[in-house]
Amino acid sequence: MTAGVFGREGGHEQVVYCQDPQTGLKAIIAVHSTALGPALGGTRFYPYASEEDALDDVLALSKGMSYKNALAGLDLGGGKAVIIGDPATTKSEALLRAYGRFIDSLGGRYITACDVGTYVSDMDVVARESRYVTGRSREEGGAGDSSVLTAYGVFQGMRASAEHVWGSPELTGRRVGVAGVGKVGHLIVGHLVEAGAEVVVTDVSEAAIERVRAAHPSVEVVADNAALVAADIDVYAPCALGGALDDATVDTLRAKIVCGAANNQLEHPGVEKLLDERGILFAPDYLVNSGGVIMVSDELRGFDFERARRKVDALYETTKKVFALAEEEGVPPVTAADRLAERRMAEVSRLRSILV
Repeated sequence: MTAGVFGREGGHEQVVYCQDPQTGLKAIIAVHSTALGPALGGTRFYPYASEEDALDDVLALSKGMSYKNALAGLDLGGGKAVIIGDPATTKSEALLRAYGRFIDSLGGRYITACDVGTYVSDMDVVARESRYVTGRSREEGGAGDSSVLTAYGVFQGMRASAEHVWGSPELTGRRVGVAGVGKVGHLIVGHLVEAGAEVVVTDVSEAAIERVRAAHPSVEVVADNAALVAADIDVYAPCALGGALDDATVDTLRAKIVCGAANNQLEHPGVEKLLDERGILFAPDYLVNSGGVIMVSDELRGFDFERARRKVDALYETTKKVFALAEEEGVPPVTAADRLAERRMAEVSRLRSILV
């Protein structure tokens, strides 16, 4: 095994390239900040077109985790990891255990969990080589599938958004478009149907669509994301990969609220201002989708589902607080959320410099 460290602008504390030719492991671990504590963030297993693409993704995702953990009120910093490759063909026990060795070599500066392409069963394997692993199965003392509270947190964010726009958190009769009904998206659909919302979905996976149709026959399906964005919907919920909101999408979008589970939804800086100018309320993704990290972080204390759920309930009030600050300071909600997160990181980091 070999490991290399290299830097790139963005304020990251540490970026580590990990390679084990025998198992085919190629991974990048990025620690953005440990101002609040060890850096916690998931491992994404994805067939990136190049190492440059993988690096760009892990840098953006790890920075997002710093802000997410700060806003969620966790004493944890932000980190992320990506494994380069197709999980359907290259994932193996040996590769995951080799990856676990690299995590362990960081001595607890980075704590991992599940993300796109990795699952609870994978974290159980990684944990055989490192104790710095969350998102493990219940049988192994973990929280199990964190998608459960990720979806619940997004739903709470939608309720807070609805209250801000329409004066009531009720979603009954509201038409919600969900783009991506995979691990998290299909659970969000369940919450919405139960709340009496009309739901429209799209996904590139026919199997994912069929699962939703089987569970919720009333759900409407459209061909693709472009059709969903152009549809007559009240809420748009991007729940697949990042970059869902670009200039053209914002120009076409008919929804009054954007609130979804996907990370890094804004395709480039400035999109949040376009949304604001069009009167579309954007619920910052790293705030409303933090239910999963809240859930897995609870493993560090000995997992208690109800305790974790109560923390996720608090996202409703935190989302309202962000919207209120945005109005008060005349900035988009994502700017207000950034300021709250940065304020907390700076304050707690300063306190930790006090000698006792």
